[in-house]
Amino acid sequence: VPNQTERIMPGNKKNIAYVLSAFPVLSETFIGNEIRALEAQGHAILPMVFDLRQGPAQPADIELAGRVQRISGISAVRALAMLPLLWRAQQFAGQQKLLARRSLLWHALKIAAHARANNCSHIHAHFAGGAAAHAIAAARIAGLTVSFSCHGHDIYAEPEDLDAKFANTDAVVSVCNEMRDDLLAMGCRAPVAMIPCGTDPQGFRPRPRGRNDNGRLLFVGRLVPQKGLDDLFAAISLLSGRMSVQIDIVGDGPMRDYCEEQASRLALEGGHRIDLLGGRNSDWLKAHAPDYCGVCLPFKTAPDGSRDTGPLVVKEAMAMQLPVISTAYMGVKDTVTPETGILVEPGDPVALSKAIVKLATTAAQERQAMGTAGRKRVCDQFTLASQAQALSGLFRSLPGAVMP
Repeated sequence: VPNQTERIMPGNKKNIAYVLSAFPVLSETFIGNEIRALEAQGHAILPMVFDLRQGPAQPADIELAGRVQRISGISAVRALAMLPLLWRAQQFAGQQKLLARRSLLWHALKIAAHARANNCSHIHAHFAGGAAAHAIAAARIAGLTVSFSCHGHDIYAEPEDLDAKFANTDAVVSVCNEMRDDLLAMGCRAPVAMIPCGTDPQGFRPRPRGRNDNGRLLFVGRLVPQKGLDDLFAAISLLSGRMSVQIDIVGDGPMRDYCEEQASRLALEGGHRIDLLGGRNSDWLKAHAPDYCGVCLPFKTAPDGSRDTGPLVVKEAMAMQLPVISTAYMGVKDTVTPETGILVEPGDPVALSKAIVKLATTAAQERQAMGTAGRKRVCDQFTLASQAQALSGLFRSLPGAVMP
């Protein structure tokens, strides 16, 4: 794995194509963050997307979307000019059982043509599904190196022909240590670089000194099973009659109705106050999250295998000096230490309820010390700059790369 503190020299700046299934996506802040961080290093990033979305998104991603190339809009004439090189991707395309071969090859021709026309030397994709398949096929056609980042559902819940992808990529990026071990156990023969998603400590800042927190906990995330919302509500229920829990839930998703029902039930049962605030962008988080006494994020594996492997919200909370209640799970256990938060086993509402009580009864000075330690840990180990430097080092290290 490249040295994360390595500096980028002017001669090492590159043109890199990014292949994305959808962009912008409100809950996938890490993609736009990564692209902007690489550009801040001096690289030219050429994003290409299948589904260019118009819905809610982070403000910075809306701006970035204005220069994202829709793959369907790439010139067919330019793609046909690459046809003599199509044979390079034929074998790989035949190994992708879940994608229509003709469609895969046609879109790969378009991606390859656009990458070559813009002097790209490398293609990178996010998620190990269709985006990775198209990136690999396009790279083979264009004669470029290729890599992809894995995140969660793409390898645990809905793996798609991973053996062929592992055999045909130049590198795979894991966002946490446990995922790296799992990829190797799955038989990945390509180099696996563990590069956690980073955040910008200058963008996520703590509350001004002297201001008291509002005494409330905060949950941020999509309302889906892997976020552990059922465990959160069970833990709060266990505290009925002992203490009244106040928590704001920021996010939206398929479990919205369930969350509303639980909030009403727990209000009647124990006087708990659970407010569902809906989806919010990062500007809201930066403005309001520092006012809370901590975050509660009980991640676990969903019944279908989906999981959050390196949740960025944990690092954003720590950057804002918020103590973290979470689970010893995937990338969270790489991030949160006893000095910065409280970790319990996934799927354990009893332990989670004890953690909530522990944070609530911790002296304000101790909570502040946890927050200070959390911000220091993020600044030392989980910044966007260090992530971009590690990715740059990985891209440079790939054998056979023809760099501009």
